[in-house]
Amino acid sequence: MATSDLEKSAKEAFVDDNFDLAVDLYTQAIDMDPSKPDLFADRAQANIKLGNFTDAIDDANKAIELDPSMAKAYLRKGTACLKLEEFHTAKAALETGATLAPGDSRFINLIKQCDEHIAEETGHKQPKQVMDDTPAVTSTVVSSSNEISKPLKDAETKTDPDSTISKPKYRHEHYQKPEEVVVTIFAKKIPAKDVAVDFGEQILSVTINTPEGDVYHFQPRLFGKIKPEQCRFEVLSTKIEIRLVKAEAIHWTSLEFSRGAAVPQMINVLGTEPKRPSYPSSKPKAVDWDKLEAQVKKEEKDEKLEGDAALNKFFREIYQDADEDTRRAMSKSFVESNGTVLSTNWKDVGKKKVEGTPPDGMELRKWEY
Repeated sequence: MATSDLEKSAKEAFVDDNFDLAVDLYTQAIDMDPSKPDLFADRAQANIKLGNFTDAIDDANKAIELDPSMAKAYLRKGTACLKLEEFHTAKAALETGATLAPGDSRFINLIKQCDEHIAEETGHKQPKQVMDDTPAVTSTVVSSSNEISKPLKDAETKTDPDSTISKPKYRHEHYQKPEEVVVTIFAKKIPAKDVAVDFGEQILSVTINTPEGDVYHFQPRLFGKIKPEQCRFEVLSTKIEIRLVKAEAIHWTSLEFSRGAAVPQMINVLGTEPKRPSYPSSKPKAVDWDKLEAQVKKEEKDEKLEGDAALNKFFREIYQDADEDTRRAMSKSFVESNGTVLSTNWKDVGKKKVEGTPPDGMELRKWEY
């Protein structure tokens, strides 16, 4: 298929909200013609729709490198940086783009958003006051540094001054690609020496020593297993970015493990042979990882799978033992039907688009961004 045909198909997939397919088609087109900046800029937009903001920035930078006068590349970069709360970088990219497209109001609106966020970071805006209209109702006070204090009743704040002292909390979120999960903890202006991140086979442990002298702990049991020796993290000015490399290339339906885990939405490739995990750490720490690992494995062994979890295991075993055509059929049917059809017949699936088949009493609707 020619580059122009791949680009056309990618645009059609994007319009149909099939952003995964759009990224894949743009990637194929880029492999054939890596000198075309439009391909990188358009793939950046598809990655933004998927929440792959770091990849979107990489694509936008490549498009700018190939064509420094491309306004939409600066728009993509600014949008992705804004989503990652890199407000100064976002503003710089958007201001450059605005000079190239002076009549485009999108640049003006996004620059205004950047200014508002920067003002909040520097303390130029006062936090909203909690009104006393409704007594005895709990409220959450959020500061400009994303720290959230413990919910308190109005009566407690008036009678007990010490009750406002609570353990620090930071907002976190995650997004994923087929081979890794990226966890972001929004902690601003934390020195790298005050952050410790440890990786276990299915455990993530984060410790932050805050400037106030308190300690923040985040230690979830993860949805799936990871490769500790390949995981890494980076401490930035507004956040801590942690990259977890999956041991199995399945879609995580949540960050943390739950016994009622749903069937994976997408299966890509088989995981490699598991290796004995090692546990890198940013500094020495007394964590008994062998004990944690043994506990996790014991729970898995003793666990009696039912419902979705049992179905999840069943489909995974089918995929692992199947030939290449069967795997392609399973992946294609599951993606194109939005998770409502899973076929193993490539002769049937390979020559047509698989339409979604919702359960009785439900209907399919397109997702609108």
